[in-house]
Parts: sequence; C-alpha cells; structure tokens
Amino acid sequence: MDTIDTIETIETQGIRIPRLGFGTFRMPGADCQPVVESALALGYRHIDTATMYQNEEAVGAALASAGLARDTLHITTKAWHDSLQPDALRRSFDSSLQRLRLDYVDLFMVHWPAPDMNLPALLETMQKLREEGRTRAIGVCNFTLPMLKTALDDVRAPLACVQVEYHPFLSQAGLLGYLRPKGIPLVAYAPLAQGRAASDPVLAKIGAKHDASAAQIALAWLLDQDGVMAIPKARRKESQQSNLGALKVRLDDEDRRAIAALPKDQRYVSPPCAPEWDA
Repeated sequence: MDTIDTIETIETQGIRIPRLGFGTFRMPGADCQPVVESALALGYRHIDTATMYQNEEAVGAALASAGLARDTLHITTKAWHDSLQPDALRRSFDSSLQRLRLDYVDLFMVHWPAPDMNLPALLETMQKLREEGRTRAIGVCNFTLPMLKTALDDVRAPLACVQVEYHPFLSQAGLLGYLRPKGIPLVAYAPLAQGRAASDPVLAKIGAKHDASAAQIALAWLLDQDGVMAIPKARRKESQQSNLGALKVRLDDEDRRAIAALPKDQRYVSPPCAPEWDA
C-alpha cells in the first residue's frame, strides 16, 4: 500500500501539528500497539491518546518500535477530569510520560472539565510543565465557550488548540467564530460521527462525484475549513489508508452547500462528566 510522505501542518504556540492525526479512543491495552504501528508505517505522525484510553503503554511501545525521529512526531495525551488539582495533575502527567516512554509530549490537554476545577491554578500548573520542557504546548478538550473565555480572556492561558466533537452533523460555528480571530485551531474528534458518516446518503452522493467514500467526504469537509484538524480512529490498515485518501479530495461550493444542509445538532459524545453544552 502507498504511504504518505507529509501531511499539512498548522502552527500554533510554537508547535506544528499535522492536520490529519490518528485517534486511539476505545483501543485499550496491548491490542493498540500494532494498530498504531500500522498508522505510523502509513505516514501518520500525529498520535492522540489519553490516560482514560488505557493505551498509553501500547502507544509508547509502538513509538519505540517504529524508531522514528522524535522531532518528526506529534504526540498528544490528556489528563482525566478527576486529576485536575495541581498535585494530581502533575502525578497524572508523570505517569503518562512514563507509560509513553517519552521525555516530553508535544501537547498536554485537559480531557474533560470538572465542575469544581480551579481553572487559574490548573492552567498555571500546565504552563509550568510547558516551561519545564516536559510538554511543548497545552490545550483543553470539551470546554464550553464560557469556560474558554475564562481561560483565554481572563487567565490568558497560551492554549495551542481546543479539541471537541465535530463532524458534518454537529455545528461548532460559535466556537470557531471565537477561536479563529485568536489564531487557535480546533481539533475534531469523532470526525466520522462514530461511523455514522460512512453510511450517510448525502455524503455518499458527494463521494460518488469525487470517486471517494462518504467517510472521506466527511474528513475532507473538516480539513477544508480554516484552522480545523481531525483525528479519526481506524483499527484496520485499509481504513487508515482510506482516511489518508481524504487529503486528496477537493470539495466545491455545491458539495459544501449540501453538507451545510445536513442536521447540525447531533451530538454523540456526552458522558456523565460532560458539561452543560452551550445552546
């Protein structure tokens, strides 16, 4: 199978992040290692993991096995919402680094906000980890717009990106409207709507026009947008390769109008720890 040499990157807070990354959610344990090894062999260089995924050890083993130069990789990990007090956050971070077998990560993120979190103290601790050279950048996931305004406008945290659920069936227009003027990119998780995009007739019709799959159209739609990255998950090598094929798809205005007409209120990731989402 063909591999891809380079993937376009977005520069933010002194780091460059490949716009198409590889997600590892719901791949716990050692079974994750060969999956990540396959992705790396195909050319993925942006790997997204988290403490909660219970696969940091497997990701670390895959990185070690691949033997790629560390400065060619972008590795993201995240702290769970029960570890956001400064001391607990440091312990979580130390454990993540140990499991990943790395001296530093490229991006350290808050996975989910907690109702009782002390946001200034939390962000100060993350910034200290950055100053120590243990993470090259910091970010947050699943923050509401008011939380982000506190972090960015009041605390003035140097967030490199914000990661949220985003796909053709869920609008993030309000968030993007706030982040873009600040030059902060958005990372789309569940970019295929947990598999639903692959069977959507509108996306499939657009795909037929471009000799592409419905899933490739969903990814191409995200990557067509300024300041948006995507981290699809794919266990099978064929699916990993197919997702890379989305990089070659060029949508036209007719395609964009058809996707804009899809429902935009379908949120599929809302665990008990989720905040009250903005209306």
